[in-house]
Amino acid sequence: MDVVLIGAGGHGRVVLDILRTAGVHQPIGFLDADPQLTGQIVDGLPVLGQVNLLTKLRAEKISGAIVSIGDNHARRSYARKLAERGFELINAVHPNSQISTTARIGRNVVIASGAIVGTAACVADHVIVNTAAIIDHECEVAEAAHLCPGSILAGRVRIGPAAFIGLGAKIIQCLKIGENATVGAGAVVLTDVPDGQTVVGVPAKILSKHSVTLQPIGV
Repeated sequence: MDVVLIGAGGHGRVVLDILRTAGVHQPIGFLDADPQLTGQIVDGLPVLGQVNLLTKLRAEKISGAIVSIGDNHARRSYARKLAERGFELINAVHPNSQISTTARIGRNVVIASGAIVGTAACVADHVIVNTAAIIDHECEVAEAAHLCPGSILAGRVRIGPAAFIGLGAKIIQCLKIGENATVGAGAVVLTDVPDGQTVVGVPAKILSKHSVTLQPIGV
């Protein structure tokens, strides 16, 4: 299937590489919100224009798409626009990843090289499982979450919608990470994380209002 990628940044290059390596779909171009990128070539693929080209592409019988944007909320928003215009949201799954036959994978999902999705795990729509991230048995990763490179979920962890799990973070079994929560890079999480909170450190603790706000790492 011919597919268009939404987002020509660093994550877009990763998704393009995964699609080419997997060889299941044929990327035909990027769309990107930055008008200065229009006409440029990114890793051999043209940036065709902005998202307002979707209707034209659909009329030209381009039926597949994937959102290749690291930001959780932008990725989910663009995915909804694609679905409204009749595009089929495809997955980018690297052949060097490992996915259990009992795992369930949604749409518009990116699973990068070396990632593992374990027994009876559930990965919802618009999730990124980045390089060498591990999702162990019976975990639930909700819509538009992002697991950064090297992050590890032990068994039966629940990750809320649009949560961000930073580079190399580790979460012990049976915990819940809330909606829009952020787990900082290298954190070791031993207790549940409430909605919208940011935790950092070993063991992970909630940042106080007087702490310096961390920027998400690993996008």
